[in-house]
Parts: sequence; structure tokens; C-alpha cells
Amino acid sequence: MLRSLIVMLLAGMLLAQEPVQNMPPAQNPPPAQEEAPDLRIRVVVQHVLAPVLVYDRDGNFVNGLQPDQFHLMDNEKEQNIHVDVSYQPISMVILVQANSAVEKMLPNINKIGNMMHPLILGDQGEAAVVAFDHRIRTLQEFTSDSDQITLAVRKIHPGSDAAHMIDATEQAIRMLQHRPQNRRRIILLIGETRDIGSEARGRETLISMQLSNIAFYAVDMSRIIEKLTAPPPVPTPDPLPPAMYNVGSNEPATPNTVRQTSAGAEASGNAAEFMPLLLEIYRDAKAIFKRNPVEVFTAGTGGSQFSYYRRGGLEEAIQRIGEQLHSEYLISYSPNNKIEAGFHQISVYVNSPLARRIQVRPGYWWAPDNR
Repeated sequence: MLRSLIVMLLAGMLLAQEPVQNMPPAQNPPPAQEEAPDLRIRVVVQHVLAPVLVYDRDGNFVNGLQPDQFHLMDNEKEQNIHVDVSYQPISMVILVQANSAVEKMLPNINKIGNMMHPLILGDQGEAAVVAFDHRIRTLQEFTSDSDQITLAVRKIHPGSDAAHMIDATEQAIRMLQHRPQNRRRIILLIGETRDIGSEARGRETLISMQLSNIAFYAVDMSRIIEKLTAPPPVPTPDPLPPAMYNVGSNEPATPNTVRQTSAGAEASGNAAEFMPLLLEIYRDAKAIFKRNPVEVFTAGTGGSQFSYYRRGGLEEAIQRIGEQLHSEYLISYSPNNKIEAGFHQISVYVNSPLARRIQVRPGYWWAPDNR
């Protein structure tokens, strides 16, 4: 009897203590219950930016067009567009190939920093500098100080044999995604068109640029690097004697006169026009990106690619890029057909007798949120 009474008293004491130890006060609910609504992901309606260049019959830019002269179709559906004919400030990431292949070109590249503000960025523009070989190095964060941009470009020195161009482009995308929406987002690549060793996939990189309204421009150094680094050609002996060449009735047939008469012009490279097979790209056609990812990036984002064959050509290419960016009309819109998943094709029409050719990004990839 006494033992049973002791057990009942102990049990009562434990039950009396348990609410005090385990139950929080009623007036102080768990913090997680109050903060739960703030953890929901909110989807932001996307606005598409479509920079447009209008050319006349002679290939010159057509300026002075009015907003009501532009019409844009998204998957053959006309959109309610806003056309900005004024200049928007630029945020640009300068990607510079800094591997062993460009060693002979670096003295020329190191001089371009002070060209960026007057030719491309303007008074309100800003730029960051990223160098890449097998490493991706941010040499300068975004700045409007032209001296800092110049200093960063001068710091570039050659590295390994690798060229992680697609990985560097991914880094540039992440940097630009944090810039204000009212700025033009530009990636400017100075390097070769090939990628050596990147881990990122070109398809996803292209889609990220399109969704972030980033335009990709490139200055291709492949030809001049090949020219500067190639060994001198071994002369092939001519099996025919000089006397067998007809060099004119009044000149003697000497080896010197034969060489001058028969010398031909340097053969130019065949640059096939790229017609982007975007559906194949979005199905991850790896061969396209392996052959020339730069060509895909410029065509897929509405940018341009410039090549040069001599040392002074780099400055000329930068000047032409600046002319393009400052001649663009910026069309923005919120698509009225967001429910259509997949690739959205963009086409622009201009009501002007001067407009003979229009350059615009071909489209973008859209994956609607069905949650």
C-alpha cells in the first residue's frame, strides 16, 4: 500500500513538471510559424529586351526613327512594345583571353583600356574586367573610372594553354545579373572563338544570356594569332627555269622579275555565314558549340562578331562595336503569350522606306512556371 502511494506521487510530480519543460508559453508561438509566409518564392514577370539595328541600302545605320514605326512579333503574335530611342547606360564585362596563345598580342591588348569609355561606355557606362585561361580571374569589379579599367587591362599576362571561354562567360553572366534593369548588359570577348577545357555547357550559357537580356559581342583574334605564331613558310623550289615564264617582251627573264610578276594576292579565309539552327541548339547539339561557341553566342543574343588580321585592327573593331551600341533602338515588352513554352521567335518590322535590313536577336527560350 505504501509502495503504491509513492509511485502515484512520483507520477503526479512528473506530469506536473512536463508542461513546464516541453510546452512553450501560449502567447509566444514558434518563430517559424510567423516567418513561414516570407519563405515563399515569388515569380517576377519577365520583360524581354530586343535591341534593334536598322540599316539602309548602303549598309549605314538609320537614325531618327520614331517609336510608332516599330512593330514586333513574338511567335507571330504582335506585342505591346516600348521603344526607347534615347541612349541607355551600359554595364559591360570585358572578357580577355589570357593564355599562352595570346602572348604576342598582349602588348596590343594592354592598350585598349583607355578606349572603352570614349568609344563604348560613355559618361554613364561602367565595366568590369575578367581574364581567363584555365582560371577565371576578376581583375576589376564594375567601375566607371576609366583609369581603373585601363590599369586592370594592363595587368593581364599570359598563362596556361587552356581557354575556359564558356566558364568565363558564365562568370560574366552572374556579374551582370546584379546590375540594374535599366542598363544595357553587354559581354565583350577579346580572344579566340574556340573553347578549351570549360566545364559549363554552351546550351545553358546561351539560355542564361537570353533570359538575362545580355548581348554578346566578340573581337576574334584567331587569324592574327595564327599569323603571328606560325613558323615562317619553307620556300618550295620552282621546278621550272625562269626563262619559261613570259614576263614581257622588253624585260629579261631573270629570277627577280619572275617573282614580282607571278606573285599572287594572299588568299582570304572562307567565313561561312552562320544561320543559327536554334531548335537544334536547344536540343543540345554539342557539335555546334564545339565548332564555334562564339558564333552561336553572338547570333543567339543579337550581338556581333568582328575579326581582324593586323595589329591596328583591334582598335578599329572596338570602334565599330561602339558605333553599333550607340545606334541601337531598344524595344522592351512583357510577352502576351507566356503560356507558350519553348523557343519564342522574335521578328521586327519598321515602317520606313529607308529600312532595308534589320538586325535583332532571333528569340529566347521560355519555360513558364506551372506551379
